[in-house]
Amino acid sequence: MRVITVSVFFLFSWGVVFFDFPGRALWPSVVALVSVFLLNRTITGLLLGTGAGLILLNDGHPVQASVSLFTDHLFPVLGSVWNLSVLAFTLLLGGFAALIEKGGGLQALTERRLASGKQSDRCVQWSAYFLGLVCFFDGLANSMLVGKSISPMAERAGVSKQRLAYIVDSTSSAVACVAVISTWIAYQLAMIKEGLAQAGLDAQPFGLFLKSIPFNFYCWFTLILLVVVISRDWKIGKIKNDHHAVQKDQRPNDPDFSVSSRKKIRSALIPLFFLIMGLLGGLYIEGVEGGIWPLTLAKVSAAYGNADAARVLVMVSVLACGIALAMNAKRIKAGGSHAALVFGQGVGHLFKPVLILIAAWLLSSVLKALNAHEVLTALLKGNVPPAVFPMLVFITGALISFITGTSWGTMGILMPLALPSAIGLADGEITPLIYATIAAVFSGAVFGDHCSPFSDTTIVSSISCDIEPMEHVKTQMPYALIAAAAAGAIGFLPAGLGFNPYFLLVLGTLVLFALPAVHNKAGRMPTVR
Repeated sequence: MRVITVSVFFLFSWGVVFFDFPGRALWPSVVALVSVFLLNRTITGLLLGTGAGLILLNDGHPVQASVSLFTDHLFPVLGSVWNLSVLAFTLLLGGFAALIEKGGGLQALTERRLASGKQSDRCVQWSAYFLGLVCFFDGLANSMLVGKSISPMAERAGVSKQRLAYIVDSTSSAVACVAVISTWIAYQLAMIKEGLAQAGLDAQPFGLFLKSIPFNFYCWFTLILLVVVISRDWKIGKIKNDHHAVQKDQRPNDPDFSVSSRKKIRSALIPLFFLIMGLLGGLYIEGVEGGIWPLTLAKVSAAYGNADAARVLVMVSVLACGIALAMNAKRIKAGGSHAALVFGQGVGHLFKPVLILIAAWLLSSVLKALNAHEVLTALLKGNVPPAVFPMLVFITGALISFITGTSWGTMGILMPLALPSAIGLADGEITPLIYATIAAVFSGAVFGDHCSPFSDTTIVSSISCDIEPMEHVKTQMPYALIAAAAAGAIGFLPAGLGFNPYFLLVLGTLVLFALPAVHNKAGRMPTVR
């Protein structure tokens, strides 16, 4: 039945060809959304949306549409130096994450933290939280690595699987989305670039991304709420935290283990340190004008905006992969595998996300040819006040991502529409409304990636903590909704009205820290009969 419904929607594209109505150019996005929702296949949905757009562009001629797919869209997309650099960087980071994970360095770091009897339930939860922050470079690798590393310690300390899965899932995508260096950054910059291109605005994607980070309220409030939950031992909904007898593990006191542990930690932290500093320093050196010194915030910001980010991303990631390979090869071989094979598996792990990226580029290219952003801007400009636009974008992104279970697919569908519309609402100027809109797309996308039952991150987090995915969704949903409500009411709505994002982050933090006391007080109130 779902396949039939999707087929009807797609075939109706030939009918849309003969009707000239407001919003006609948005039909490919409708087909993509319906297809992704019903089929639960992001790539298929994006490609069907692309096909619907090609039918409109070629007046319903299927042969011309097929030829146009390659000549007007696929070849230009794959012929772009920027796009090729994005693909290379994303795949290289997948291999890099696999080498770091297989080398065991981050797991050894956790075990050292839990050594010498420090296996209290709260210590384990803080360890999971901080390890999640350390593994900022990839959302999926984060959830798998943290879950597998902390689960044995959590069981000994009496931390429930539900609570651990919530911590693991909440630090994965949220951290990757706001990290300047991650497997997400290339895709995020690519989507911002697509939105700018459709609006015909010449601006640097990296500079806009940096300025949007303080506005990414859902990600920040999710991480802040975790601090509240752990520090206040706040339990709501079906989250359980049953305590069991703690079993002592004497391995950390073994001198040989300690030496091995230190070597493993170095093999993980040195490549990570090089990757971070190499990218930060490389972007500055590449884009700086008038000499490296003196070093000022304005100069750094300008340099990052002017830098050839594509070239720096690829060069530094290649060197970082080489360092990770050299430092972890022997240990991986001792574990019965080969570093080159592990690297290849890591690259292959991101092959599907790369296909999603290419499909999103194709849909974006078709929407650009249809001038969809101009249509949406015209529809919204007279009906939606600019002040509420970021909040509406966040709500739309949250619904799309929750229904489809994909953050990248949501960005690919929404950013090429929302960003040009925001630029139109701002009369072509770069204002805080633009930064808030970019962040709203990312925040909405992460909401679904965080708690949708269809999300790969949700599924991996539950698997790594050994619980059923739906049980995990039910137990963490109340926390996710609290963070989402705070993001909308305290974050994006006031941000659209012109409030400073840092003030809103502080205000949101105070509100979140006050919630446990309010919740507990409400729970003690007598029931009125």
